Amino acid sequence: MSAQAPSSAPRPEKRPHEDTRHGVTRTDDYAWLRAENWQEVLKDPSRLAADIRTHLEAENAYQEQFLEDTKGLQKTLFAEMKGRIKEDDSSVPLKDGPFAYGSAFREGGEHPRFFRVPREGGEEEVLLDGDGEADGRAYFHIGTVDHSPDHGHLLWSYDDKGSEFYTLKVRALPSGTDLEDEVENTSGSGSFNAGGNGFYYTRLDDNHRPSKVFFHALGTPAAEDRLIYEETDPGFFMNVVDSRLNDWILISIHDHETSEYRILPADDPHAAPRLVAERETGVQYDLEPAGEAFFILTNRDGAKDFKIMTAPAADPSPATWREVVPHEPGRLILSLLAFKDYLVRLERKDGLPRIVVRERASGDEHVIAFDEEAYSLGLIGSFEYDTDVFRFTYSSMTTPAQEFDYNMRTRARTLLKTQEVPSGHDPADYVTRRLMAPAPDGALVPISLVHRRGMPLDGSAPCLLFGYGAYGITIPAAFRTNPLSLVDRGFVYAIAHIRGGKDKGFAWYEDGKREKKTNTFTDFIACARHLVAEGYTSHDRLIAEGGSAGGMLMGAVANMAPRDFRAIVAGVPFVDVLNTMLDDTLPLTPPEWPEWGNPIASREDYETIAAYSPYDNVADQPYPAVLAIAGLTDPRVTYWEPAKWVARLRDHNTSDNPILMKINLDAGHAGASGRFSSLEEKALSYAFVLKMVGIEE
Repeated sequence: MSAQAPSSAPRPEKRPHEDTRHGVTRTDDYAWLRAENWQEVLKDPSRLAADIRTHLEAENAYQEQFLEDTKGLQKTLFAEMKGRIKEDDSSVPLKDGPFAYGSAFREGGEHPRFFRVPREGGEEEVLLDGDGEADGRAYFHIGTVDHSPDHGHLLWSYDDKGSEFYTLKVRALPSGTDLEDEVENTSGSGSFNAGGNGFYYTRLDDNHRPSKVFFHALGTPAAEDRLIYEETDPGFFMNVVDSRLNDWILISIHDHETSEYRILPADDPHAAPRLVAERETGVQYDLEPAGEAFFILTNRDGAKDFKIMTAPAADPSPATWREVVPHEPGRLILSLLAFKDYLVRLERKDGLPRIVVRERASGDEHVIAFDEEAYSLGLIGSFEYDTDVFRFTYSSMTTPAQEFDYNMRTRARTLLKTQEVPSGHDPADYVTRRLMAPAPDGALVPISLVHRRGMPLDGSAPCLLFGYGAYGITIPAAFRTNPLSLVDRGFVYAIAHIRGGKDKGFAWYEDGKREKKTNTFTDFIACARHLVAEGYTSHDRLIAEGGSAGGMLMGAVANMAPRDFRAIVAGVPFVDVLNTMLDDTLPLTPPEWPEWGNPIASREDYETIAAYSPYDNVADQPYPAVLAIAGLTDPRVTYWEPAKWVARLRDHNTSDNPILMKINLDAGHAGASGRFSSLEEKALSYAFVLKMVGIEE
């Protein structure tokens, strides 16, 4: 296969647009690719201007031309990845009162069906058939699916554009008939009141911001819904959740560093929400209802890695908070679940997750132990409060996901399900390792990796290095079936646990944001160079991959260390950082300022972002091969960011390496909908990766 790009790369017209901020003037030749009517396009892609659509279609045609000789390989990869998915897979139902609720796929199905079974035995009752609802739609994604406390109704939502404007609907049970109640332009989730005769939800404004919470009484027009709370600060996200005892409705208001809660009794739809603790910049707290009390996970009073407090439900104001689990530097408490007699927390210590169970009455604690060197844990929880059992998941890069029920009283662990890999998987055929790469400032950056057992460490193996590094999100060392298509072809698959995530505590996150953002990029480059130094790969066999904020990482390292990588795969890449942070009409811009800085108000923030923003720092140099993947109706990373970036890369690239873009004209941030349709995009990106290292089958 030839790795050189065809000569007919799209060259969009240059229409210089000047922007002056803080006395600095920048010229953007491709600003016109941003549709002036982008809000309309999110809801109706046919409204996209003809000249922009023509260019995007040309990008797709060029990408298809370059990868034409991989069509057979793409089909092979798709078949492999599909073959590792149990087509009729189902969840282990969770018990709630007289029923247990779960989801399942039918063989060949793209979307789940949701069902319940009587707790004492009986026939399965299908509540919602995702494949049936998706029939005839180019894109379809189910948001929330939740039953009412009396089990008489189902609240569900869908998005059929990829723009994340969800429509909420209500289904009567057991008849399965949707009521006339329908609410459009919501965030996709909602919570029933205690009586089950209405629900709370968050409505999105024209700029895709969750600005208002409403209560909808069943049987009434949506236009008559009662406004419960309006958030006037566009910099804050907002969502509504309920409690497992169905006694509270919680309105969570937050950005990336500050939070606030307002609560109201779930049995009184006319109640006004009550403030718990007023927002204070940099102070976060989460509420966990627990009968007559609340548990509060917070970083208040300098608890950087968080502590757990409690307060009476009758008055949960900060003056009543008392400490339950103190702050311990280096032990990051991630989440908690409260039960009648126990408190369960998921925390990260020494770079690894662990689950701690605490008896509420005595304060006695025990840790659920695991043996592997690197692994991933997750809390599933329970619909029920008065129970001794909760559910969790476990996996590693070699061990398929396992689901357990854990009895907090007897400490018995019951394996409920192990992820099936129908095409076969033997963990003994693989090796998982955890390395520490030295960063330029001396920090040690963890790397989790997996490869075939017996692979020689002589630098000859190709490697895919994945990174993210933003918002405090930790990329777990979990089992993933798709990368096996690379690993079984001799690849090393590695994850760089770089700063910007919370892999080594909250300070690890702080050291990778705002004025310290470049640590994220230099950490990733350090991981790449460490893998080469240790013999796992070589620079001409090394592929970098990241998506969204990880796509920004891809753009930054392409500018900073282009010769370190053979190719780069950037999914929905946030690469036009400065222009986006200067546009306060975009959905996520004001809420993102705490993460990146506000270049409108601050010259210092402007200069910081301008110094690394990938689009603004493209230079005349030999870039590696690039594949950017985008979605037209993406409200998070708008399509024009990768479109502009690719155009500018072509202007400045001095190598013969291809610069490609694949844009899904029927999807948004998450790509194609459906569990198998999304594999087609993954097969395309893996075919590109394999072509770049000369593997043809």
